[in-house]
Amino acid sequence: MIYKFLLLSDEVETFSREICIDSEATFLELNDAILESVNYTKDQLTSFFICEDNWEKREEVTLIEMDSSSDEDVWLMEDTRLSELIEDEHQRMLFVFDMMADRSFFMELREIELGKNLLDPLCTKVKGKAPKQVMSIEELDKKMAATSSIDIDEDDFGIENGYNPDELDTDGFSDMDFSEDNGGY
Repeated sequence: MIYKFLLLSDEVETFSREICIDSEATFLELNDAILESVNYTKDQLTSFFICEDNWEKREEVTLIEMDSSSDEDVWLMEDTRLSELIEDEHQRMLFVFDMMADRSFFMELREIELGKNLLDPLCTKVKGKAPKQVMSIEELDKKMAATSSIDIDEDDFGIENGYNPDELDTDGFSDMDFSEDNGGY
């Protein structure tokens, strides 16, 4: 079977790529095909997330093993075939290409071609220029500042709902001054 994936970006409206790949190929082969199609280097950590229809993340397929102590299954790109986790048309995935800034491509399995095989992945459609691979520190700071400027009121911390700052467990923080005179509690 041949899988035909569409890739889109929420950063560049005119960007899209179509990647055709054999269903028995590994996620690492898909990873490399995507990176080549957008002229990204292979020196960054990347990851795939298999998603629900609403883009809620389920399984993660990683480039390298991150946490071997987890009870959850660990899916590595080089060891996992696409057909192990993807079997239905319109399956959605995220391809995270910039871990620090949590930037990704939205992917959807647009078509499954039965009875056909493909030796090497192909980028069959190219539209627009890809976003740059990694955000600079300044751009990352701006993005973080924009997301942290959300209004939070006292209700969010339970102050109106009986929260008592005197109940704060400060063991291990003995050298810190939590007095109101010092801007603390």
